[in-house]
Amino acid sequence: MKLKAVLWDMDGTLVDTEPYWITAETALMAQYGLPWTAADGRQLIGNALNVSADALRAAGLPLGTAETVERLLDRVGEQVVEHTPFRPGALELLRDLVASGVPTAMVTMSYRRLAEVVARQTPTGALDTLITGDEVSAGKPDPAPYLQAAATLGLEPTECIALEDSVTGLTSAVAAGTRAIGVRNLEDLSGVPGATLIDTLQGVDAAQLAGLVGLDL
Repeated sequence: MKLKAVLWDMDGTLVDTEPYWITAETALMAQYGLPWTAADGRQLIGNALNVSADALRAAGLPLGTAETVERLLDRVGEQVVEHTPFRPGALELLRDLVASGVPTAMVTMSYRRLAEVVARQTPTGALDTLITGDEVSAGKPDPAPYLQAAATLGLEPTECIALEDSVTGLTSAVAAGTRAIGVRNLEDLSGVPGATLIDTLQGVDAAQLAGLVGLDL
């Protein structure tokens, strides 16, 4: 079977923005005199934004879910505009996929307005579609985001590789039936059955990526 598409998670996989989210959460909580640590933030990696917002509210934040999400998006967006921290090897692999004629999608629990900011920093035409957290029927770890991405591209999930860095995201990708590859970052991914794990995308080209999960380019 040939590789027909690569579906990219955004935060922590394509771009190293997980620290940006933790910074935004910490700053927002601090405005109300509430503690929030990096360890607290790591517990939210990969979650739908409303789930993360509700965790902040459960810790005492006196804002509604929607306002919490919007304020976090504002702060992370500001940081991305200042500097877009692509993960090692991500841009190079994205360029090689484009050169090889392999369609790509971004599948993120971030909302479209932030996903578009990141997408604008990638090579022109590198991402064929964006599937965002404010436009899916259910967030990761539900398979819905990856099922929607494959359907949007007119493909079966088994024809697609999904790249993820979180347990939540990898669980979603496996459940959807994609060829799921976990790229280690801040979380231990070893507890997700059915996924292929690698340490980095650095030095991985399109053909090598396909070969990791038994696909041809």
